[in-house]
Amino acid sequence: MAKSYVKKLSATLMDAITDKDPLVQEQVYGALCALGESQPEQTLGACQEHLRQHEKLAHPHRTMILKAMEAVVSSHLGRLDQGTAKAVILLASSEMTTVKELVGDWQQAASSVLVAVGRRFINEVMEELLGKFVPGVLPHCFVVQTLASLSVSNVFGTVPFLPSILSTMLPMLGLAKHDALRAVFCCALQRFSESTLEYLANLDQAPDPTVRKDTFSSDIFSAYEVLFTHWLQSREAKLRLAVVQALGPMSHLLPNEKLEEQLPKLIPGILSLYKKHAEAFHMSKSLGQILEASVSVGSRTLEVQLDALLAALHAQVCVPVELSSPLAVSNQKEVLRCFTVLACCFPDRLLAFLLPKLDSSHERVRVGTLQVVRHVINSAAAQMEVRKPFILSSMRLPLLDTNNQVKRAVVQVISAMAHHGYLEQPGGKAMVEYIVQQCALAPEPEQPEKLGPDGADPSADSVRSVSVSTLFLISATVDRMDNVLWPYLLEFLCPMRFTRALSPLCRSLVHLALKRQEAGTDAVLIHYDSSGTLPSPYALTTRLLVVSASPYLGDGRGVAALRLLSILHRDIHPSLGQQWRSAICLLVEHLDEHTQETLPQKEWEEKLLTFLQDTLAVVSDNTWICQLSLEMCQQLPCYNGVPWEKTFLYKCIGSTLGAASSKVTVRKHLRELLETARFQEEAEREGLASCLGICAVSHLDDTLAQLADFTKSDVFRKSIGIFNIFKDRNESEVEKVKGALVLCYGHVAARAPRELLLARAEADILRNMFQCFSRKVLGIKVETKDPTLKLCLVQSVCMVSQAICSSPQASTFHFAQKAELVARMMELIKAEPPDSLTTPLRKKAMAACTYLASLEPALDEQVRADVVHGCLRSVLALPPEPEAGVPCSQESLYLDTVRALEKLLAALLHRNMTPQGLQLMVAHLLPWIKSPQGHERERALGVSAGLLRHFLEHLHVSALVPFHNLGLLVGLFSPRCADLWPATRQKAVGCVHSLLYLQLGYEGFARDYRDDVAERLLALQDGLVHPDPAVLFHTCHSVAQIVGKRLPPDQLISLLLTLFEGLGDPDKNCSRAATVMVSCLLRERGAMLLEKVPEIVSVLRCRLQEPQEEHVLKAAQHCVYLLASQHCATVVSSLLGSPLPFDSHTCTLWRALAVDPSLTAQVLGLLLEKLARDVPFKESRPFLLSGAPERVATLLPLAATCALFEVLSAPAAGPAVLELYPELFAALLLRVSCSVGVQLPRNLQAKERRGAGLAARALEPCSSAVDTLRAMLLRAGSEEVVKVMALEGGWELLRTPEGHEEGVAQLAQGEAWREPLAAPCLGQGTALFCHQRGVCGTKPPVGRQVGHCLPCL
Repeated sequence: MAKSYVKKLSATLMDAITDKDPLVQEQVYGALCALGESQPEQTLGACQEHLRQHEKLAHPHRTMILKAMEAVVSSHLGRLDQGTAKAVILLASSEMTTVKELVGDWQQAASSVLVAVGRRFINEVMEELLGKFVPGVLPHCFVVQTLASLSVSNVFGTVPFLPSILSTMLPMLGLAKHDALRAVFCCALQRFSESTLEYLANLDQAPDPTVRKDTFSSDIFSAYEVLFTHWLQSREAKLRLAVVQALGPMSHLLPNEKLEEQLPKLIPGILSLYKKHAEAFHMSKSLGQILEASVSVGSRTLEVQLDALLAALHAQVCVPVELSSPLAVSNQKEVLRCFTVLACCFPDRLLAFLLPKLDSSHERVRVGTLQVVRHVINSAAAQMEVRKPFILSSMRLPLLDTNNQVKRAVVQVISAMAHHGYLEQPGGKAMVEYIVQQCALAPEPEQPEKLGPDGADPSADSVRSVSVSTLFLISATVDRMDNVLWPYLLEFLCPMRFTRALSPLCRSLVHLALKRQEAGTDAVLIHYDSSGTLPSPYALTTRLLVVSASPYLGDGRGVAALRLLSILHRDIHPSLGQQWRSAICLLVEHLDEHTQETLPQKEWEEKLLTFLQDTLAVVSDNTWICQLSLEMCQQLPCYNGVPWEKTFLYKCIGSTLGAASSKVTVRKHLRELLETARFQEEAEREGLASCLGICAVSHLDDTLAQLADFTKSDVFRKSIGIFNIFKDRNESEVEKVKGALVLCYGHVAARAPRELLLARAEADILRNMFQCFSRKVLGIKVETKDPTLKLCLVQSVCMVSQAICSSPQASTFHFAQKAELVARMMELIKAEPPDSLTTPLRKKAMAACTYLASLEPALDEQVRADVVHGCLRSVLALPPEPEAGVPCSQESLYLDTVRALEKLLAALLHRNMTPQGLQLMVAHLLPWIKSPQGHERERALGVSAGLLRHFLEHLHVSALVPFHNLGLLVGLFSPRCADLWPATRQKAVGCVHSLLYLQLGYEGFARDYRDDVAERLLALQDGLVHPDPAVLFHTCHSVAQIVGKRLPPDQLISLLLTLFEGLGDPDKNCSRAATVMVSCLLRERGAMLLEKVPEIVSVLRCRLQEPQEEHVLKAAQHCVYLLASQHCATVVSSLLGSPLPFDSHTCTLWRALAVDPSLTAQVLGLLLEKLARDVPFKESRPFLLSGAPERVATLLPLAATCALFEVLSAPAAGPAVLELYPELFAALLLRVSCSVGVQLPRNLQAKERRGAGLAARALEPCSSAVDTLRAMLLRAGSEEVVKVMALEGGWELLRTPEGHEEGVAQLAQGEAWREPLAAPCLGQGTALFCHQRGVCGTKPPVGRQVGHCLPCL
């Protein structure tokens, strides 16, 4: 059942193998192999049956099945029975030879099946193959090839058949005419020879140990003659290569005398092929085999061929090797193998040939020669033993070669020498020094990557990498090198030219030292008396400590140097073991936790200095400490080109001198340092100052004394005449020296013990500093213009001020020079160019002022104001930075300068931490907050935000007091939420946010309290980034809502008044934002502003007096409307209080009250009430002796009339007019009648004459009343009445006493025609006219007037 299943499954799979998809074919192949794993014999049988039944199956498909059969046979050869094996052999033989033509893949697959079966069933396979290998008949190519493959795969099974195979094959060689068949015969002879040699080499395992070389020699020689004499001369390159491949192993089987006889022809024949074939691997391999064969028989003729051999092989080894070509790499290995054979036989001849070529002018010749030298050192060690001195001496010229490829080859030769004891010979140390020199190679400038001819990168970095690996390799793995390298490598630690080699040197030294410690050879690792060239313990300590300051340079030299220090602790000083083990371990752990980018450099240097100071404390030996300080001073010049390390060395010197107890030594070294310093270099000045500052911690008086003596020395002594002709020093040099001294004083003050500083700050430090800063010429004090000296002075003043502030007695210290120092700092700040920021002078000067501000006595108010004003102008007025291409250092300098400004303002504010103090500071910032320059506004808002945060963080409210200027400050910042610059908007929100929390603080809330309403401000910041005005102003409205909820009622008016001022902001966005916020506040909190309405209206009127944009006018109108909607009577009274005649802006405000019909009706009713509240006129005599009295208009009815005109002129007033039409008509007609012949008060007459043309309309009482009546009729829809009155002159009649009655009649007639219900109104007007003919100035009751009017009508 299982067999049937396997057969069916196999058949199904093989049917699918004809699929055109290669992937399907591969899957079928895999499935057959998998099936064969479980049922090999059944699977093989199924494959045989399928191939026999499908004779016309295409060759590719038959090939796939045969490959599957080979895989199954190879995996389960031991499980196959003889019957299955024979069946497979017959099938494979048939498949292989069915077609005489060559069908490579198919026939090769069948051959592979035979070879696989032949590994176990060799006799059966041989029987089948030899049946097709008949004498006198040229066999099928794959029969020969299969025999060749069998000889390799089953040596012991095939070799016994070889004599008969060779006897049959030899006659066939002459019959073979086709190059393809000849090549197959050559391949077979090669394989037969190789398998024979393997058989002879393993006779102890062979089935027939009696087999000898002679058994094959004659047949092989016969074949050799055909191949060498005839076939090697063929024009077909493939055949020649096949012959060459065969000749190599065949040469081992030739009779000795025949080989000796053939060598003079054979070797030149092979060498000549180098010129005919580009690929030389096969020639080199065959040549190596021939040379081995000739050496094995003791050939005497080989020496004759030696020169030609060496020349040809050397030419091959000098050919560039493409690493991507495996044959090229293999060829070089075979060539070197040939050199090994020759080196073992002719070492002197070989060296005599090679070593002179090290002086060749061709790079490849030198490199190739060095490769051969390295190879023979490794492969012919016994022959080269006595020739070591000669080889070492020949390396002198290569050691001087500057070519990178030659350097790398030399390093490889030295590595080989180290393994074979060469470096223990005289001259060996020069090789070690060369390796160290290559480890110290500087990196080449970055350039496009170039690969050398051999595929290797020829850069200095490549040479260095190989050298570093070599140095560690010979240190760690070549035990015989220990005594050569230790302690010799220590000599390379201190010279500066080996700085880049420090990391590999330290690692190798640590490894060597550990091996010596484990061996227990000696407690002390370094015997200084054994060599005068070894560095002293002081030199080692100094060097390794200084290079550790830049720990990640040179492949992490910091860790390597520290570990070497740790292991050498006994040799440095016997007392350092325990302290260094723990301290260095912590330092190394710190470096492991960081990278070059994350390591805080200053913090790391402080750790190293602390380590040094702890070391000096443990040693506690003044002689040792003085010797260490001397060594440090001697090493200073070595670091002239490395400013960072030299600066750190200065700090180490300061620490060491600080630990020294000998004042003589301290003063001597300080004097020498001052005299030898390179003052022109900034890093040198900084390092020297740091050194003196650290030293001053323990030797303050000695340090100050040395500085004072040096200041008085010849350094500053110059011969200066009127024309400044004679000078001892260059002016610039002297300024740099002064700058360094000034900086020294600053560092001394910063490091000095605080209990000693205050007594010396003014007399010994500041006085000498300013003596260096200024000088006298012809008795006139002249201050320097050198920027370096200025910067040094500012930095030192800052350090002195900071040191004084940090003193415990600072609060009681009276700093007499404080005002003078602040004034000097401000002079320097103001002298800086206003359009650029290139130095940190501003930053440091403001930092100095910051520290000075906290000292006593307090600065005068005017001085404080000048400081704030000057610093703001110096920073905020700087041009904006370009958006792209700004150097990182420049941006960092600007940010640091702004931070210094914020700290200064915060320090000044801290002296007056009150709302008034905050307001004063904001007042200084206000011009910049409202600047027309966007970058200035942004900076000012940023500074303001910082100040408010500082105020909030340091707010301490002992009693509940009001934050009385909250509204004013919120009003200043909130409109900036709509600034044109997005960053400014966000900072403005931050300011408002801080102000609201300040209010909460003043209300008694804790500092960590979080208010949900105030926190909503921060959520609005995203909306402020949006450029859409609608989104922007909606956000501003939300800001106003939040402010309105948290603002105390008493602050609302100040906020509104400030926002009213913001309506005129030059930035239209901010002006509109103020409008939005005012509207929001008035709408939501206007109800509580009743008492402030007159003030608000007055402010609005005043704002409108100035030229304004249209949106400001609309904003004012809307504000009046909102106020009137909540406080109508008060608004009306406030507007009526406006001076007569109303200007255009007041008229605009009146018209704003006519927007809403209900509000308009209220306003009209109130105005009618005002109109009736007072008599229309009063009688008076202009002169005592004059006749009839004059009628003079009263102000309130006159103002109400003018107001009515403005309200009625608004188109939106129509509905309200219709609603109040009877009252309006009666009151206005009455007003007209009462105004006939009435004059203006004298003050208004003069005012009207002066402002003629400026007022919105004429103020004459009767005319204004008539105009108001006409406006009312028009708004009520009585256009026809107005038109008729105008055509008949009725309006003019109403203005005159003589025609007034007729004018009233015309108006009554027209109005009666239009609307009969108007009769009562006309009656009131007519009655008033009748009454005014009398003398009495009092107004009769309305009912009486109506009674008199009705009979007239």
